[in-house]
Amino acid sequence: MLILSLHKNLHLAFALLSLVAGSAGIAIADVAIDACVTQHTISHPSLAGDMQSLCGLSSSIGALIGFSLSGFFVHLVGAKGVFGLLSIPASLVVLVGILLRETHMRNFAYKRVREKFVDASKAMWTTLKCRDVWRPCLYMYLSLALGLHIHEGMFYWYTDAKEGPSFSQEVVGSIFSVGAVGSLFGVLLYQNLLKSHPFRDILFWSQLLYGTSGLLDLVLVLRINLKLGMPDYFFVVIDEAVSRMIGRIKWMPFLVLSSKLCPTGIEGTFFALIMSIDHIGLLSSAWSGGLVLHMLKVTRTKFDNLWIAIVIRSLLRLIPIGFLFLIPRSDPNLSILPSEMLRTKTGNDIVEPENVEMASLVNSI
Repeated sequence: MLILSLHKNLHLAFALLSLVAGSAGIAIADVAIDACVTQHTISHPSLAGDMQSLCGLSSSIGALIGFSLSGFFVHLVGAKGVFGLLSIPASLVVLVGILLRETHMRNFAYKRVREKFVDASKAMWTTLKCRDVWRPCLYMYLSLALGLHIHEGMFYWYTDAKEGPSFSQEVVGSIFSVGAVGSLFGVLLYQNLLKSHPFRDILFWSQLLYGTSGLLDLVLVLRINLKLGMPDYFFVVIDEAVSRMIGRIKWMPFLVLSSKLCPTGIEGTFFALIMSIDHIGLLSSAWSGGLVLHMLKVTRTKFDNLWIAIVIRSLLRLIPIGFLFLIPRSDPNLSILPSEMLRTKTGNDIVEPENVEMASLVNSI
C-alpha cells in the first residue's frame, strides 16, 4: 500500500501485484487467527458461538471506524494518500505478530514437510467426503451465490444527480458506517438471543428476512419513500442498517458451523478451504449480478431497469430456504464431526493445543 501511495507513475501490473500482495498478507493473518479460534472451538464446543461473536464484534467495530473515516480521508489527502494510511493497520498486524508469545518449536522435522502436506491433503479429502461436511458447504455456497451482488448499480444510482439522490463521497461513507453499526447490533443479537438456537431455525428466518429486506431498495429506487414523506438519506440509512444487521445474523451461523467442521490438526487449513468456498460463492454472486445488470442495460447513467434487478435479487435470495435440509439438525453447542476426526494426535512433531497458541500453523504445514 505504501508503494501505491509514494510512486507517482507506477505501472498497472505492479499496482495490481501490490494489491494482490496486500490482500495475501491480510489473508495469511486471517487464517492464523481462524486457526486459533477453530482450535479452541474443537476443545470447547460450547464456546464456539461466543468466540465467533467476539470476532464478529471486532470486525464490525473495525468496519465502523473505517467507513466513518474513509470519506473524510479521501477528501482530505486523496486516494493515493489513503493507500499510504492503509499501511498503518498492516504495520499493527506485524506488531501483534511480533508481540504474540508462543513456545519455540524444537526439533521440528523440516525434511518431513512434504509428507505432512500429503497427510494434510488426505485428511482434507477424507473430511470433505463426510456427509455432515459437504452438505453444509454446499448450502453456504448456494446461499451466497444466489444473493445477486448489484451494489455497483445501487452505488451509481446513489451518486447520480439526475435520477438518484446525488450523495457525495462523504455521505456514502457515513451511510456505510451506519451499516457497520447495524452489523454490530447483529452480532450482539446473535450473541445474546440466538446462539443457542438450532442452525436451521436461525438460517430459515435470517434468509427469509434477507430476501424481504432487499425490497427496501425497491421502495427507494421507485421513489416511494418521497411519496411517504421520508427523505432519501434517512431511508437509505435505515435500509443499510437493517440489511447489514440481517446479513450479519445470517453470516454468524455460517462461521460457527464452519469452525465445527474442521478436524484436529488441520484446523486453519480446512477453515481457509471452507472460507474459499464461501468466497467463490460471493464471486459467483458478483459475476451473476454484473451479468443481470448488463442484460437489463443498467449503466452509470441509465437506471430504468434497476428495479427489475432488485426484484430478481430478492426472489433469488429466498431460494436457499428450499435447501435447508443440507444443514444438520444438531445442537449448536455440541460437536458435529465424528469423534475420530476430533482426536488430537500425539508425537514429537505434533504440538498439543494447550502448549502453543499457533499450533495449528505447525500442524498444517
